Amino acid sequence: MKQLLTVVSLAFQNESDTDVYAIPADTRCEELLLEESSEATPQTDTVTSSAPIVPTNDIPVLRRSTRVSQQPERYEFLGLTGQLDNDPKTYGEEMSDIDSKKWIEAMKSEMDSMSSNKVWTLVDPPKSVKPVGCKWVYKRKFGPDGEVTTFKARLVAKGYTQRPGVDFEEIYSPVAMAKSIRIMLAIAVWYDYEIWQMDVKMAFLNGSIYGLKQASQSWNIHFDEVIRGYDFIKNDFDPCVYKKVSGSSVAFLVLYVDDILLIGNDVKMLGDTKAWLSTQFSMKDLGEASYILGIKIIRDRSKRMLGMTQTSYVQKVLKRFKMKNSKRGFLPVRHGVKLSKKQSPKTDEELRKMFDTPYASAVGSIQYVVQCTRPDIAFALSVTSRYQACAGEAHWTAVKTILKYLRRTKDMFLIYGGGELILEGYSNASFQSDEDDAKSQSGFVFKLNGGVVAWKSSKEDTTADSTTEAEYKAASEAAKEAVWMKNYIQELGAVPSIAEPVVIFCDNNGAIAQAKEPRSHHRSKHILRRYHLLREMVGIGDVRMDRVTSAENMADPLTKPVSQIAHAQHVGKMGLRNMSDWL
Repeated sequence: MKQLLTVVSLAFQNESDTDVYAIPADTRCEELLLEESSEATPQTDTVTSSAPIVPTNDIPVLRRSTRVSQQPERYEFLGLTGQLDNDPKTYGEEMSDIDSKKWIEAMKSEMDSMSSNKVWTLVDPPKSVKPVGCKWVYKRKFGPDGEVTTFKARLVAKGYTQRPGVDFEEIYSPVAMAKSIRIMLAIAVWYDYEIWQMDVKMAFLNGSIYGLKQASQSWNIHFDEVIRGYDFIKNDFDPCVYKKVSGSSVAFLVLYVDDILLIGNDVKMLGDTKAWLSTQFSMKDLGEASYILGIKIIRDRSKRMLGMTQTSYVQKVLKRFKMKNSKRGFLPVRHGVKLSKKQSPKTDEELRKMFDTPYASAVGSIQYVVQCTRPDIAFALSVTSRYQACAGEAHWTAVKTILKYLRRTKDMFLIYGGGELILEGYSNASFQSDEDDAKSQSGFVFKLNGGVVAWKSSKEDTTADSTTEAEYKAASEAAKEAVWMKNYIQELGAVPSIAEPVVIFCDNNGAIAQAKEPRSHHRSKHILRRYHLLREMVGIGDVRMDRVTSAENMADPLTKPVSQIAHAQHVGKMGLRNMSDWL
């Protein structure tokens, strides 16, 4: 017994001497205990027994645990860091790396690409001018199971040394808006258009070099010149959406940096476009669109339906913030919970406790989900994002409530199909709901072909002194969005109904009356002129205000917490469903 306890004790102290205290791997603790017990029991020469030794009640029988030891979740980031930091940092490290031959092949491929794209011309630098330097960046790309799939090497300019006005002027580069992509997909599903996807390899080398501040703009300008040379016309209301018409055939091209969506009704026309693009750039044909910008796309052409989901991204977010095994929430906002700056940390102890809380990171991660496919958590995000500089325990609990709701609904799809190809909107406001400055919360959603294509939830920038004023401001913001979508869709030329006024539904009679003509001067004389733009839009026929009950107002959950039943009803009307409900 002494031997066993000594071994265990020294093992915990990391002082075990295996030469003295080693125990065979297949020796059970009970056997060692019995051995010690038999040595302590006096033996006689006249009494022998071949029967096995059976433990008595006086000797406790130890049981070996069958539980598998796992690393605590708080150490999960170590594995990720090891994966990220395992790549060479310099050329010297690359040459001594175990995969040096693969890195050399990747570097050769990069130099060949630069040569074929004529990225630079070797010249003598002007006197007294220090050129922008460059360095090699190495990166292993991993597959879903953690296996290395690609070795990438990039010769990157040290853009951080560039000086504005000397080394560069303009750096802005547009990308297709998420709502533009959603509108295109809703239209494509209605007409059963083809939806194909392509990727431009080493896009920034077409006119610039990775790392330069102007690289993105140079690539966009170059692509615009090339695609317009193939008779594509740029959409004036989204410069990254192009259209080409030839007789009854139509093709649309959507560009997001180096990701391309090709949408159209003529397979030959789309095929010719793909072939032509491949002659201009180094392209990768990805076939039918199935995964773009972290969004998974599933399509059922027999039902003319398409779904978008971010399940994989949500799972990564839950894992990152240690919420993958949390409870599953039914609502993104808990009833009765009101956040304010009064709940911010006040003592040094409270500040230290919140210092390491990844509040801003969590809010930013959730924001991408809201931006792409999840309008149902837009209100919750709008409220929690106000306290990133002064977050307290109550604010962090509210963020975790959103994550719990996302865990329950991570497999939810934003569905298009089964509806009318008519754009309609809903606006709403929650009067003086902010606890800090008594400002109102406004929100709107727009629906096309069964699913929402645009939404917003935000605090109004001026204080309203009546529900009518708050609703009027919300309707004005919705009307501005409606006019943009009307103009954008009109240039697409694929939605005949867009020529009619866009209907915006509102549940406040006073706001509807104000939108049609001035009413109650003493109650509305102080409203800023920019909000009266709504009245002008109604007057020229761009939008039309109609009445809807509060229970039927789809924008209601974007302005306030609602019951679980009401939330589920509104979410369903937005086009958010589980896969089993539409496939």
